[in-house]
Parts: sequence; structure tokens; C-alpha cells
Amino acid sequence: MTSQVTPASRANVLPRITRLGTAGAPSPASHTARPTPRLSALGLFTVLLGAFLPMLDFFIVNVALPTIDRDLVAGPATLELFVAGYGIAYAVLLVLGGRLGDLFGRRRLFIAGSLAFGLASLACGLAPTALTLVAARVAQGAAAALMLPQALATIQSATEGERKARAMGIYGAVGGISVVIGQVVGGVLLSANLFGTGWRFIFLVNVPVALVAAVLALRSVPETRSANPAKVDLPGTALLAATLLSLLVPLMEGRAVGWAWWTWTLLAAFPFLAAAFVTVERRAEAAGAIPLIPLSLLRIDGLRTGLTMAVPFFMGFGGFMLVMAVALQQGLHEGPIASGMAMVPMAVGFFAASLAGPRLLTRYGSKVILTGTVVQAVGLAVLTVTVLTDWSGLSPLVLLPGMAIAGTGQGLVMPPLIRLVLSEIPPARAGVGGGILATTQQSSLALGVATLGTLFLSLSPSWGMRDALTLVLALQLALTVLVVALSTRLPRRVG
Repeated sequence: MTSQVTPASRANVLPRITRLGTAGAPSPASHTARPTPRLSALGLFTVLLGAFLPMLDFFIVNVALPTIDRDLVAGPATLELFVAGYGIAYAVLLVLGGRLGDLFGRRRLFIAGSLAFGLASLACGLAPTALTLVAARVAQGAAAALMLPQALATIQSATEGERKARAMGIYGAVGGISVVIGQVVGGVLLSANLFGTGWRFIFLVNVPVALVAAVLALRSVPETRSANPAKVDLPGTALLAATLLSLLVPLMEGRAVGWAWWTWTLLAAFPFLAAAFVTVERRAEAAGAIPLIPLSLLRIDGLRTGLTMAVPFFMGFGGFMLVMAVALQQGLHEGPIASGMAMVPMAVGFFAASLAGPRLLTRYGSKVILTGTVVQAVGLAVLTVTVLTDWSGLSPLVLLPGMAIAGTGQGLVMPPLIRLVLSEIPPARAGVGGGILATTQQSSLALGVATLGTLFLSLSPSWGMRDALTLVLALQLALTVLVVALSTRLPRRVG
């Protein structure tokens, strides 16, 4: 039976969220009387630019890894740390970034994050050694975590009604298209070798873009913050960081270091750290404080189901992008441009579907998400059969049908799912909500890279590229079937 967020269920949850940490504060009704800051078209473009850069940079390096390895003599362990460092720092600090925006002002944190991202990108582009590049990538991920939640929270706080729905749809489209376009742009920039910079230009190009985002934000983005900002939850922040690190670090580094004892120790600690985090957050909320993640938000059916769907969806997405880049370059010996161009049909399908998504969502509700997951499953099935039956003749052109179908399905899922997850979060907690969503999304992408990517890289030497890729595609198909089942439990109408 389809679950719905009824007025009664909201009444049990939202007052509790609004009460936390608001003793002596004006009532929620008095806040709603204030005019909502208006986000102009230029302001929307600016925050979307800030959301585009972090997602782009997570995947733009996939096609450049072999070149970086040769240039800096990195080795497999350092290369995986280079990829993992960005994703882990990004995922660990996202919720904290959202909380800081609620506290100090989202435009201020957006500008600070943009400038920091530009500086860290410059450090990546100028890195003289592999370890220096790893450190710069970690700093880049931390800066991204400061910038991205402000984009989402600003849209939530500075738009209303149909404008908000349209803006959220565009945000979802930008988030998805940046992942796919990242590998296309990476391949083009790497092959172009502009000014003789090779792989370094992949990072250097971020510097002027981040500077433009900061300057535009000064002129076009209204300042918003929580009406009742909460202090930083230090115990919750530390435990969330420890929990994510204990899972992601061993999964992303285990294969490269031969599954050393410390990787198994961290994995064994993960469930205990997760339980400790939940306990601390529940106690803080029961005591009237505002925890890093208000667990009472998860009582909202649509929010809880949407976040649960996001985990397998983004896991499959993240693993797929890495595995296809490696299979095309190392298995089929395609160049960076050909490897990137193989993703173009997926990008086109995604973009077209995501633009139509908001209108379809208004008319058909969550049936759009269910339809999208089914379409994605069909696309993955076509790709699996194609790889299995025509490996020797595989090329971007042969992959086109499956890529286009899968991309269309993803475009019907991602923007509506993001809109669903955020639609029930109170505006006062927009930064926290944006941080929760972004952390779930980024952690799941990193988890997909760690699990599906590690499985593929481990099996391909003995199984061969074709069979290893076929298995990974079949596993992603299984994850998509799980998303199909979960999508039947979504609220029929999305706010």
C-alpha cells in the first residue's frame, strides 16, 4: 500500500523539530509572517554553479587516473587514496557544512566555500608529488562540503511554490548531469592538453569558475540563515565522521593495501560507531538540543523512504561511472575522449528526462519515479546483454541504446527523488536537510565506487574484463530492482 504523509503525521513530527533549541524564541507563525528572500534567476544560476563543481570533480578524474599514475609515479594504493580522499572528506563534512550555513549565513558560507574550492583546485593543479595531490584533494573535498549544502538550503529558503518546484527540478538535473558530464569533460581536457598542462588543467579550470561563483554570489544571492540557529553538535559531528570513515576508508583502500589488519578492524568498528551516533543524537534531541541530524525528521514517511531509496540508487550510479571508464580504457583500449563520449547518450537522455520531470511529477506524482526506475532497469539489462554478447565489437556506438535508456530512467528518478526528500523539511532546518540529503548521496556514490569498483578491479585480472563488467552490471540491475520495490511505497503526491 502506498504510504502518505498525512497532516496528522506531520503534526507529530514538525512541532517537535521546531521546538528544539527554541526556548524563548518567537513562534513559528511569527517567522512565516516575514517575507521570503527572493532568489533571482542569476542567483539560481550562481548556486547551481556551486552545486555543479563539487559533483563534477568527484568523477572528472576517472579518465585521468592512468595519466596521473605515469606522471607522478603514484601506484595503485595512492591512486585509490587520491579518489577516496576527496569523496571521504566531502561526505564526512557535508552535514556540518549545512549546520554552519544555518548558523552564520548561507551566502557567506557559499562564498567562503567557493574561494576555498578554487584555492584547493589550484593546489591540485600545481601538486609536485602524489602525496601532495592527495592532500590537496582532501582539502578540495572539505571545501566542497562547505559550499554544496548552501546551494540547496538557499533554494529551499529563498523560493516558494512553483518557483521552488522548478528550481528543485533543475537542481536535481544539474546534480545528475554533472556526474555524467564529468567524465566527458575530463576526457576532452586531458586529450586537448591545453598549454601543455596535461591532467593538471582538469583542476586548474576550476579556479576561475569558483572565483566567478563567489563574485556572482555577492551580487545576486540573498543572505538566509535559520531563524533559530543551533550550536555545532561536536559529539555528533565527531561520531558521524568516525562512522563514515570506518566504513569508507577500508572499502576504498582495502584492495590496494592487501586488506591489512587495520581495514578489518575499522569495518568491525563501524556498527558500534553507528549505534553510538544514533544514541547520542537521540539523547540530544530528547534533552531539547538540536543534534547534528534530528532523527525525528525520519518519522516523516516520504523523507525516510526517499533517503532509503537514495542509497542503492546512488551506489549503483557511482560504481557504474567508475567501472565503465576503466573497462573502456583498459579493457577496450579506448582513449580518454572515446571513453568520455560513451557517456554522452546517457547525459542526453538524463538531461531530457530531468527537464520534463517537474511537469510530469506535478501531473502523475511519484509514479514518475517508479516509471524511471523501471526504465533504468531496462537500460541496464540492455547494457548487460550487449557486453556479454558483443564484447569484441563493443564501442561507444554499440553501447548507445543501453546508455540512452538507462540515462533517461535516471533522469526521471533523480530530480523528483531530491524534491521528494526535501519537500517535507521545515525551512528553518533547510541547511540540515540539505546536508542530510547531500551526505546520503555522496556517501552512497563513494560506497558504490568502493564496493562495485573494488569488486570489478579485483575480478578483472582473473575473470577478464568482459565477465567482471557483466557481473557488476548485473549487480547494479539488482540494486535498481530494489529501488523499484521501494518506489512503490512513496507518497503519491510530492510537495
